Amino acid sequence: MQLQNEFGFLGEIEKENLLLRDKFIEPPFSVLDARQGTWQDRKAAWKALGMEGEIGRKKELCLAQGLNKFDPRESYTGTSGFDEVLAELMYRWFCPDGGNILDPFAGGSVRGIVAHYLGYHYTGIELRQEQVDSNRQQAMDILPIDNQPNWYVGDSNKILDNEWNTHFDFILSCPPYADLEVYSKLPDNISNMPYARFLTIYKSIIKKALVLLKPNRFACFVVGEARGKDGYYYDIVGDTRKAFIECGARLYNDAVLLNVIASASMRADKQFTASKKLVKVHQNVLVFKKG
Repeated sequence: MQLQNEFGFLGEIEKENLLLRDKFIEPPFSVLDARQGTWQDRKAAWKALGMEGEIGRKKELCLAQGLNKFDPRESYTGTSGFDEVLAELMYRWFCPDGGNILDPFAGGSVRGIVAHYLGYHYTGIELRQEQVDSNRQQAMDILPIDNQPNWYVGDSNKILDNEWNTHFDFILSCPPYADLEVYSKLPDNISNMPYARFLTIYKSIIKKALVLLKPNRFACFVVGEARGKDGYYYDIVGDTRKAFIECGARLYNDAVLLNVIASASMRADKQFTASKKLVKVHQNVLVFKKG
């Protein structure tokens, strides 16, 4: 079969990328490009099922949003949601078929629904009752009643201390990026805490989650940076690497997820001119192995 594009026959690189997509959905490169048409088409197919990862949260979660006139942190608006295609890729690439998945920072519905749609078994822990109620309703609308994700309401730092009958084949989570988004005023909410306190509890949760991960299995945290009130980054990405290594896992893959530019173009001129701060259009995808 001869493959053609508008310029004639596809080159060898294009052919190889097509073959990689046939086998892996997206090429397993260290740069994952959510701006690509193939990625966006697949995302649209997930959305068509009724997936709404932002439901169950306030319209605007970002603490810095109301402080931008006084706060040197970069401008940020909106409510984040986990990328459905990224969830699918992480499950298919790093979790055994039918495996048990643990998510200690569950948030919205996406990771749970995608897992069960693909035949995995998901357990998520989420602090806010209203978020879990929303997740469960979405799951009931999309999945069969006998194939539902399992969400616990509560603090992972406490719930993970319980006796568990299940040990897990994969960990996938997207923790709070410090105080970039403040999810609630609940006392156990680490996005409300000073960074030093945030980091102490964050490491504790990672350690307890890794205890429940089977040997020779993977854990993936999708993380991004946030700025303190002094305008400097906290280095959440670096602290996440250190936390996993200190708790017995080693860094196995380090990827970058390129996000759709969206409103970043409109913000870039004003932000960079005023403060020399680059507009973030990526997240870090860190994969660790417990060996």
